Amino acid sequence: MIAIVDFGMGNLRSVAQAFARVAPDAPVVVTAEPARIDAADRIVLPGQGAMPDAMRSLAASGLEAAVLRAARSKPVLGVCIGEQMLFDWSEEGDTAGLGLLRGRVVRFAEATDAQGLRRKIPHMGWNQVRQSGSHPLWDGIPDDAWFYFVHSYHVVPGDAAVVAGQTDYCGTFTSAVAQDNIFATQFHPEKSAAAGLQLYANFVSWNP
Repeated sequence: MIAIVDFGMGNLRSVAQAFARVAPDAPVVVTAEPARIDAADRIVLPGQGAMPDAMRSLAASGLEAAVLRAARSKPVLGVCIGEQMLFDWSEEGDTAGLGLLRGRVVRFAEATDAQGLRRKIPHMGWNQVRQSGSHPLWDGIPDDAWFYFVHSYHVVPGDAAVVAGQTDYCGTFTSAVAQDNIFATQFHPEKSAAAGLQLYANFVSWNP
């Protein structure tokens, strides 16, 4: 069973539909019940919005402890805010994260492109992801594939070894991370056409 954590933030329906498409025989549940997360085989932590609201909602829902338990041994996939929540701290609202990965979350610095035009923040739309070595979740996805982003903040890992993908926008930033049984992306696979569906399919069969 694949449990998609529902703490009240994010377009969970599109995530669930994407998993149902790539894994029609696997039960997929969107749940706010800790017991169902405990019973699941795989956990997806998606989310949209602001980090302070996300962490407050996760704690208030009673799901924080269940996510931490799952992260000890089960395959976990974080998406967008779900990736940021895995880290120690975010400068957005001076917010503590789950602390499963070392590092912090910072806002994009103002920057200009090659033509001298100011980059827009949030970073919104399609961009390429440069893979940082092989990983089972990259199987069947070409390097520099295009994925869909919507965000103003990004992670800065404390350990470079967890960087699984990088993207260029206002400089180079980490757009995917991997450590043991955890994989997380700043982009939205469910909005990223064939490459995103392939990543979700790879997660379903991943046995870290």
